Amino acid sequence: MSARVACFGEMLLRLAADRGELLCTARELAVHVGGAEANVAIALAHFGHPTAMITVVPQGALGERCVSELRCHGVDSAAVQFAAGRMGLYFLERGAGLRPAQVVYDREHSAFARQIAYGVPWERVLAGAEWLHVSGITAALSAEAAGTLTTGVRAAHARHVRVSFDCNYRPSLWRERAEEAGSVLREIAAHAEILFANAHDLALILGVPPPLEASAGDAVDMFDALAQAVFAQFASVQQIATTQRHEPTAEAQELAGRLATRAGVLHSRVYALRDIIERIGSGDAFAAGILHGALSGFDPQHALEFATAAACLKHTVAEDFSLAGMQHVDALLRGETALRR
Repeated sequence: MSARVACFGEMLLRLAADRGELLCTARELAVHVGGAEANVAIALAHFGHPTAMITVVPQGALGERCVSELRCHGVDSAAVQFAAGRMGLYFLERGAGLRPAQVVYDREHSAFARQIAYGVPWERVLAGAEWLHVSGITAALSAEAAGTLTTGVRAAHARHVRVSFDCNYRPSLWRERAEEAGSVLREIAAHAEILFANAHDLALILGVPPPLEASAGDAVDMFDALAQAVFAQFASVQQIATTQRHEPTAEAQELAGRLATRAGVLHSRVYALRDIIERIGSGDAFAAGILHGALSGFDPQHALEFATAAACLKHTVAEDFSLAGMQHVDALLRGETALRR
């Protein structure tokens, strides 16, 4: 593999109702390719990094569409397998005003979930890679998927491939396995160098009661304290990154980034987001920005500022993945938002 970063996870199709329409009344649904790990791979490719996707897609037109999307954005698809089964889906009802967005998953028994139960040839697909990026979403799909993911991060660790892990805890996916979530996420986190996690995720990893709804200031304090506890417990973890969002309405929000390191905690500037097009995938754009900083040798503060700006730009496009290149992010960091001619 020539890619520096390998991303492992399920690709999905998103079926989204138009803004102002509910899923229960929509007559048309817009189709987009997505998936957390693919979003990171594509964003990193736009930042100029060779990336590859490790996944399974169904045989037929829908699987071919996913592979075509990867290739269109310069992501290596050599490790993509085709298998019998269905395409994983999720449905999006966009928020408006005081009504929040809603996501409904339909991904049980997908080709990905069925095939990875048999494992992944990790020695082969990790050959040549410097980083492996994974998400807790994969672990939530089934006990078998969690086992394959855990084997993958162990294999990466043994090969000195650096691991980044987005905890991405989704209660609607864990359901009857909710009691397992903490121990599963903890095992994966133990092999990661960079964690993407909020305070609730960190509490799950540590096996402590999750924080209740708190004010913005209290949430920051909780994140900082829990991050220090993670550093004390897991020697491999060097950075823990998260976004902080204030969302009075669906279209007008504030976003900032926070990065805990063993030397201290950093925070980015706060961005006021107005007329949001789509926030889906902004966390993945943020993760790609942090990884871009690590790959490029940025100091932690610059990496955090770059990642937060990348997440903000993601709100301006309707796709699941970010299309911003380094020049777009750098322009935002310089405050260049005026019309270009």
